[in-house]
Amino acid sequence: MDFVAITSCPAGLAHTPMAAKALEKAAKELGLEAKVEQQGAMGLKNEITFEEAQSANFLLIGSDQKIEKMDRFKGIPSLRVDINMCIKKPKAVIQKCIQAVEAKKN
Repeated sequence: MDFVAITSCPAGLAHTPMAAKALEKAAKELGLEAKVEQQGAMGLKNEITFEEAQSANFLLIGSDQKIEKMDRFKGIPSLRVDINMCIKKPKAVIQKCIQAVEAKKN
């Protein structure tokens, strides 16, 4: 798994799924394998398992909300961005995250 992501907005009814779909589409277009979980009023949708989390190179959080079950991602580099950026420029967000993770490795 190249990366996992979580999208979450206050209600979780509009921006959360829009951002998730945008990130999934951008990942596919970039040739990356990704899983995007949505957190909101509807609970956890497309929940990332511990195994999936541990196989990922990084966690992308598209939210300014508190994220549930963060213990799954212990030891994985994580980056938090505004959910609106995930909707407007998902490829740029993913590429920026990849660059940040690579820079931390070096």
